[in-house]
Amino acid sequence: QVRLVESGGGLVQAGGSLGLSCAASGRTVSSYGMGWFRQAPGQEREFVTAISRSGGIIYYRDSVKGRFTISRDNGKNTVYLQMNSLKPEDTAVYYCAATTPYRGDAYVDAYEYRYWGQGTQVTVSS
Repeated sequence: QVRLVESGGGLVQAGGSLGLSCAASGRTVSSYGMGWFRQAPGQEREFVTAISRSGGIIYYRDSVKGRFTISRDNGKNTVYLQMNSLKPEDTAVYYCAATTPYRGDAYVDAYEYRYWGQGTQVTVSS
């Protein structure tokens, strides 16, 4: 089993920055594809970004391109999401997700991910 724990959420003004971390435990996730999703109140969970096991393939949703950066440190079993130029519409609970062993590509669909964190709240005030 893989346990994912997100941290780094909080309240920030529009235009500000936040950095999220997702620490994995239980198994090494170096062979897993990893992703970040978010869910705003009353809305469905949506894809934000994903990274392949090597970090060589990365996808972003259009609305965060140029503002968000995903990265991973396989030695620390951790994935990061740096969020800059934040907007009120970025307000949501952000979830980290992991696929399964040796499914190491970057995936944009939530059904591709088996393991999920509990989420961390990001609130951007205008």
